[in-house]
Amino acid sequence: MDGNNFLDYLLGLGPITLGYNYPRVTDEIINQLKQGILFSLPHPIEVELSELLVNTIPNADMVKFEKSGSNAVTGAVRAARAFTKRDKIAYCGSGGVWHDWQAAMVSRDGGVPSFNKNLIKIFDYNDYSGLEQIFEDNPDQIASVILEPTVYTQPTRDFLKKVRKLADANNAVLILDEIVTGFRFDIRGAQKFFDIKGDLVCFGKGMGNGLPISAITGTSEYMKIFDKLWVSSTNNSENLSLAGTKVVIEEMKEKNTIDHCWKVGKKLFDGWNKVSSENNLNIKMIGYPIRMNLECRNSKGLISSTLKALILQEMVKNGIFLSPSVVFLSYSHKQEDITKTLEVFDKICKDINKKIVNDNYEEFIEGNLPTTVWEMSIHLLKRRNIQQSNENVITQINIV
Repeated sequence: MDGNNFLDYLLGLGPITLGYNYPRVTDEIINQLKQGILFSLPHPIEVELSELLVNTIPNADMVKFEKSGSNAVTGAVRAARAFTKRDKIAYCGSGGVWHDWQAAMVSRDGGVPSFNKNLIKIFDYNDYSGLEQIFEDNPDQIASVILEPTVYTQPTRDFLKKVRKLADANNAVLILDEIVTGFRFDIRGAQKFFDIKGDLVCFGKGMGNGLPISAITGTSEYMKIFDKLWVSSTNNSENLSLAGTKVVIEEMKEKNTIDHCWKVGKKLFDGWNKVSSENNLNIKMIGYPIRMNLECRNSKGLISSTLKALILQEMVKNGIFLSPSVVFLSYSHKQEDITKTLEVFDKICKDINKKIVNDNYEEFIEGNLPTTVWEMSIHLLKRRNIQQSNENVITQINIV
């Protein structure tokens, strides 16, 4: 609005995998707009996109379209409960949030019925024993295990394969939330990247390059349960998104866009951490070159949201828009964009070393300090357990 241009690394919270106003996608949307947006009966484009997805995604015999990632995962949960005739869910609380408007696993849970909270059992990523405990505490009650194949942490000790085996051993449906990893880590998704099979796998965000579309995929064994359920919405078969998404995936295949994103992402990831080290600062990118996060630590090695706020503030003043949470790459990011970003970051690091004394970052913040919007329940529980542990220690000392 103010006439500023920014080099953007948030990309609409992740959906922009090709680029904003990407010509081929825009042209296809306009072409479909002239033919019609929504019809009384299915349009052939719905079948064409379904076939493209089935031929692209591993273990996908059938496809069901939705309009958001949350709706897709919620639909998969409904299917798993119907298939298993069980109610409880084992949810990996380290990642995203499904069913945003009724998220019982986050701190902002006002209005969520208490019984719903009792149906969700949360475990942490790479905490296989925690998931085992959930099954032991809830025998023959867990309908599904839901997790993102990864967020920023690498799976360790064959975690994903063990989850697969544990779900099978307990006759639970394994739902993979590939809303972020899908069409970003690999054209075939994290199932291919990590060599893991999901029973129901949900996609969104990057598959449509910003279009409101998501999909549930899986083998016929699980997908056919939808024939017995009412999981529907008027606009699920809206044709602009279907036509545009078909072209997005075709473009990804033809131009190997994901490989390009890995290359420019690696240059940013490695280059950023090199600049940080050269300036003796602990302002590092963590995660994957294709999905990274900025982790800022003060001189004592403690996580500092104030230091991160200062970095983001100074970057945006120099035309680089970074998010407090995640850094994404698109096909439209070029090598010169990464070079510019690293040059700006190096300049900011040098300024910090000149101005900052005893971690006084707050003195240079020009707006309000950042605040936490919401937290996953598992993190709240951990903090409460630590607090309770500390209180117990103090009580024991007082008794002695």
